[in-house]
Amino acid sequence: MKIRFFLPLITLQFFFVSCAATLNGSLAINGSGDLSLRASLEPRMSALIRSFAAVSLGAEAARNRPVIDGPAIARSMAAAPGITEVSFTNTGPSAIEGPIKISRMDEFLALPGNQGESRFIIYEQIPSGGGRLALFLDCGSGPKLLALISREVADYLSVLMAPVATGESLTKGEYLVLVSSIYGKGVADEITAAKIRAVVDFPGPVSSVRGGAYTGRRAVFEVPLLDLLVLESPLNYEILWD
Repeated sequence: MKIRFFLPLITLQFFFVSCAATLNGSLAINGSGDLSLRASLEPRMSALIRSFAAVSLGAEAARNRPVIDGPAIARSMAAAPGITEVSFTNTGPSAIEGPIKISRMDEFLALPGNQGESRFIIYEQIPSGGGRLALFLDCGSGPKLLALISREVADYLSVLMAPVATGESLTKGEYLVLVSSIYGKGVADEITAAKIRAVVDFPGPVSSVRGGAYTGRRAVFEVPLLDLLVLESPLNYEILWD
């Protein structure tokens, strides 16, 4: 038996430093998941990343390749804990989409040596019925999770000085000033405006949500991308269902 499942918020949003992105899919009762990602970069961020590529590859080579390389990111993700299959295709130079299959949600991106509440994702079936899904991310775990997901993505975010990649402690205001001073206000404005929307359908009525809203079996989250990149405060989400 499977349920529709729109994975809340973070995991794969590390790829897209300024973007429109959605995740959707299904979660099986045993904790396995079938997800689908669709994301695209905003114009100024797209131009900035292409300029990075031009420095390392040369201008002509950079023009002839995607701004974000879906297949390359999928190859690097394939070895991440809990992922059994991932495949991204480019729907445009700055846009990708594709499926991700997860073997067990409680193993997804598990950090070595971490157990219990220290894990990024906790998925539990409650013996009396229903379940619990919790996610936690802070500046301590952010760089470690990026290393599990994709070295390419971690490198991009490090160039952008994002605390989620560097582990540095910055306020959101300090980070935007830093981005504006080096890459321009337009890039900072794109980051400020970007939001991540996640909608989760569960197998039973949702009884409690931390960090979002819910009705019936559905929980809804809208996370400003700036919150994710800076992690001035840890991101902490939990859903309980009957």
